[in-house]
Amino acid sequence: MASSFETTLFPIVQTINEYLSNYVLVILLLGVGIWYTIKTRCVQVRCFKEGWNRVFGNITLNGKKGGGGMSSFQALATAIAAQVGTGIIVGVAGAILTGGPGAVFWMWVISFFGMATIYAEATLAQETRIVELDGTIKGGPVYYITTAFKGKFGKFLAGFFAVAITLALGFMGCMVQSNSIGSTMETAFGVPSWIMGIVLVVICAVIFLGGAAHGGGIPLRRPHRACRSHQVHSRDLCHDLPLRL
Repeated sequence: MASSFETTLFPIVQTINEYLSNYVLVILLLGVGIWYTIKTRCVQVRCFKEGWNRVFGNITLNGKKGGGGMSSFQALATAIAAQVGTGIIVGVAGAILTGGPGAVFWMWVISFFGMATIYAEATLAQETRIVELDGTIKGGPVYYITTAFKGKFGKFLAGFFAVAITLALGFMGCMVQSNSIGSTMETAFGVPSWIMGIVLVVICAVIFLGGAAHGGGIPLRRPHRACRSHQVHSRDLCHDLPLRL
């Protein structure tokens, strides 16, 4: 019964995946990236030096430079941790294997325009975030989705995104990452995969449970006055982003 269901479902999933990956995804990635590049007047080139100086100019690991939140380096590390993983490494190898060395050039092109997309996402998250009375900061895609799309449709999109991202990162993505780490350690060093699973759980528990309370995350105190009033200095990068929700 299960084998028959899998045989029937697999061609459908494969067809949908081909259309999404070969047409829809490429068009959306390039189209949105080009649009944001034009709207921000090529921010990935124009503000590259300033962004580099802000991230690495005053590196601090305790969050004190962040005005009540994370430092610029902590924000960068968090963003990189969320985007660089098994998919990036295996995806590049798979692209070269499938399309040849020329695939690297197109990955560069998409990455270049993707920089503007990521910049817009971060700026929209800052513009639509909510600061509670106790200083807790809430924000992210759910907030700017409901800001851009009013009513029930916006709530549906935000709810769908929340459920999808929870499943993708909380279950599917983590399972792929942990399985890759466990398999690699077992193959290379003979360490059983279940031991690596326990080690990963302990490390993640220290980060998730202790990080926010001991300087690794956003402290629960009232932020700086500029953060509460959402004032942006004229030299801030988000000042140069002419976006309207």
